[in-house]
Amino acid sequence: MKAVLYEAFCEPPKLVTVPDPEPERHGVVLKVEATGVCRSDWHGWVGHDGDIELPHVPGHELAGTVAEIGRDVTRWKIGDRVTVPFVGGCGTCPECHAGHQQVCENQFQPGFTHWGSFAELVSIHKADLNLVALPEQVSFATAASFGCRFATSFRAVVDQGKVSAGQWVSVHGCGGVGLSAIMIAEAIGANVVAIDISDEKLALARKLGAVHTINAATVADVPEAVIELTNGGAHVSLDALGHPTTCFNSIKNLRKRGKHVQVGLMLAEHATPAVPMAKVIADELEILGSHGMQAHRYDAMLAMVISGKLSPDLLVGKEISLEESIEALMQMDSFQALGATVVTRF
Repeated sequence: MKAVLYEAFCEPPKLVTVPDPEPERHGVVLKVEATGVCRSDWHGWVGHDGDIELPHVPGHELAGTVAEIGRDVTRWKIGDRVTVPFVGGCGTCPECHAGHQQVCENQFQPGFTHWGSFAELVSIHKADLNLVALPEQVSFATAASFGCRFATSFRAVVDQGKVSAGQWVSVHGCGGVGLSAIMIAEAIGANVVAIDISDEKLALARKLGAVHTINAATVADVPEAVIELTNGGAHVSLDALGHPTTCFNSIKNLRKRGKHVQVGLMLAEHATPAVPMAKVIADELEILGSHGMQAHRYDAMLAMVISGKLSPDLLVGKEISLEESIEALMQMDSFQALGATVVTRF
């Protein structure tokens, strides 16, 4: 199969031919129809993820069709349209038994713990537990964002933030995760304040339902601006970027007993950001992490997509070829395109 592979961190990946994967007895091999280019892939490429062993094929936001099936798989057949969370469960640890596959103690992550979806084929483990059936109404390009950006945002807003109608939600960073969170929070009935440094992204945030936008590059004090716009601060605030500044601002702009949800990855030199702990204590704030979403929770999200309450197709930006994903990956930290960049040509 054709695949994008890198043999050293921070060195340009190459488009190469490698052996086709074979399914584990409990797994499947998928024909990749679409895969997103995500900032998490960039983190892996520069060496921020200890799970990656070189040489490596990245890619974790994927959708496709079942091409081969392991002998113990019972729920799937060849040709089924599917997607998969970026965190897969083992099915046997205490967290999996409790339904929390997103924090499985022995988790499988395509593109990190194993070769990923920047390829024509990808192997997925524990298929009966981790695969999600993809409705015909949802395109492969749209579904590619479900594995990470959109599903992660759904869990952050709905399951972790427990956002409800009428609440104020601030979203720091209007990349794929942030724009997804804005759409989801608006669909629930929340009032969203979007923060970014790009007027173009803020314009899209307004189209997706943000009632206020703040350009952090032109505002002296972002938390104060959010507090003024919301008459007291956000009930729930998301750092959708993963940077010490956005993390700090997200906590600082909360009203009393508010919730901060950390969605953007904080790795390497950003792993231990400053936190306004005096405010956390005095205002009884909650600080929550959000790490993917379990396969069994996709039904709730997909029901909102099929009903038209959520339109993740609006978040699909540029569609590119597998070869073009190399440049897109290397530029991910310095330039993020409007909407999700998705590989659809292999």
